[in-house]
Amino acid sequence: RWLLMAAGAVASTIGTLGASFPQLRFPLLNSPFPHRKLSTPLSSCIRPNSRLGAPRSQALRRHVLSSLFAASIFPQLGFSGVSMAEPSDEFKEYIDIFDGYSLLYPKNWIQVRGAGADIFFRDPFVLDENLSIELSSPSSSRYVSVEDLGPPESAAAKVLKQYLTEFMSTRLGVRRESSVLSTSSRVADDGKLYYQIEVNIKSYANNNELAVMPQDRIVQLEWDRRYLSVLGVGNNRLYELRLQSPENVFLDEEKDLRRVMDSFRVINLVN
Repeated sequence: RWLLMAAGAVASTIGTLGASFPQLRFPLLNSPFPHRKLSTPLSSCIRPNSRLGAPRSQALRRHVLSSLFAASIFPQLGFSGVSMAEPSDEFKEYIDIFDGYSLLYPKNWIQVRGAGADIFFRDPFVLDENLSIELSSPSSSRYVSVEDLGPPESAAAKVLKQYLTEFMSTRLGVRRESSVLSTSSRVADDGKLYYQIEVNIKSYANNNELAVMPQDRIVQLEWDRRYLSVLGVGNNRLYELRLQSPENVFLDEEKDLRRVMDSFRVINLVN
């Protein structure tokens, strides 16, 4: 009985003390201690159309959804008999289920955000060695097959012209030399036709472009690069895998670069 009486007294005391304090409203707003605000709105973390510069949470979400997609959706699309490119100890797999493509890339390469492409990976040691994906606009393109570009030779001319346009320089004394090294086509295990194109581009510049006398303008080689492109069509869009490598390291890296080329696939999206 005395325990019950003591408990009642304690409860009464607590109630009295509680009533003597004002009720707190919006404690975080009234707190004298600053609180850290989110630097990025939550809505941007889950926006499906986000591209480069997306937050880490979206990258994780993409990875999880991609794994689920590969495990459950591919069989429904008829990929059960198709052997997808298997990642090894030297490669990682990248699957984009929003735009519809997949590829392998060297596991030590790092992703660079804000590079202007759909994705961009580069070698952390050889910075001129990289890969990227370029896509045509879904609203302005109606590609049925990569053959819409013509034969591989015609497609190569378009690819080379695009490269030279992108590398156009306003500097005085800059000169570019380019050539198409090879063109080919192949039907991959997904039944789609792909074009493979290799070009070389060299950039020359004068070390003293403002010199009056020609003998004072000495032309020097700035860079010499190999560009590998794989073209594919799906979802009414043109997909281009681009690989870039300096010529002085290309032979050492060729095996890995061709593994990336062979792994590139365009995935038909489910409407």
